[in-house]
Amino acid sequence: MDAANEHNDQQLLAGLEENVARLVEQLSECRKENELLKSEVSSLQNILRSFKLPGTEGPEVQVAVTSGDGFSYAEKLQIKQKLVMVLQKIERELRGEKAGF
Repeated sequence: MDAANEHNDQQLLAGLEENVARLVEQLSECRKENELLKSEVSSLQNILRSFKLPGTEGPEVQVAVTSGDGFSYAEKLQIKQKLVMVLQKIERELRGEKAGF
């Protein structure tokens, strides 16, 4: 009877070790993906920070109805606000996933 229990314990232990190994592998993959996503968010933030609106450069404030590229100041401001909202949503989702680990 003791041999049967020992055999069952060894099988249980082997199964647990396999599960732990799979979980560690999944965690490693998630960490790699998380780093890639952080890099992409950082890149998007840098792009957003470099986005210049009329009137934000230098001491001269000139708000044109439309600039040479066809977007008005209000449209550019709207685009920037939407980009900020998208980045904030991405950051919240990343933090939510990070809290789940």
